[in-house]
Amino acid sequence: MIKDVLDLDRHPIDRLDTPEGKRLIDRCKADMAANSMFNLEGFVKPDAVATAASELDPLIDSASYRHARRHNIYFKKDIPGLAAEHPALRQFETVNYTLCADQLAGTVVANIYEWQPLPAFVARVLDKPRLFLMDDPLAKVNVMAYGPGEALNWHFDRSQFTTTLLIRAAESGGEFEYRSGLRSDTDPNYDGVARMLNGEDPNVSRMSLAAGTLNVFAGKNTAHRVTPVSGARSRVVAVFSYYDNPGVTFSSAERIGFYGRAA
Repeated sequence: MIKDVLDLDRHPIDRLDTPEGKRLIDRCKADMAANSMFNLEGFVKPDAVATAASELDPLIDSASYRHARRHNIYFKKDIPGLAAEHPALRQFETVNYTLCADQLAGTVVANIYEWQPLPAFVARVLDKPRLFLMDDPLAKVNVMAYGPGEALNWHFDRSQFTTTLLIRAAESGGEFEYRSGLRSDTDPNYDGVARMLNGEDPNVSRMSLAAGTLNVFAGKNTAHRVTPVSGARSRVVAVFSYYDNPGVTFSSAERIGFYGRAA
């Protein structure tokens, strides 16, 4: 039962029209406005987090795809009007091990993703009429593992928001760094991006999350990264993809780029 997995007493997302549910929505909206994100710490109960990790670890060891790429913060080869040598286009490396949705059927992570009150709750916080599960058989829910020296480097998201669930924190490193308000839809602020990438921006924030925390983050205009992991314990996070419209899938080329296979 979902109540054995999620702490719905602390986070009543199945009762959004009750006073407790409305307070949760108001708090999350305020956090999103102030920080471009909100967190539900302890969203998944400790025993369920442990079960999730025990399900995922053998799959990560035996069946995950090693995704490694060099990229700039935009994940684009070039930006119109920006010189190739501009420091905003400096290159970084991202490395992780990925499990796809077709490898996660029946797991705790997949069951949480598919539980309909979760996207309904996120939609209410983001003032959307509805959010739909992604239709892509590989991309709709992923698990990423980061071992020693591995990281998700600086980038802006393509999507308006990202929903993640931390399954295991690293022994050290693996922290979430972000810079809110760095650019807008009308002002790319390339020089500001360059200063941040050079470590010259005092407004970069850093946050450590505990296992079992649900995070919803608006990363389209907020630069962010996960710092390199150190220690023997890998960082493991699930990524849930919800969309405004039904039927969303990746192209075959996108699947191959992210997962090394199209189907």
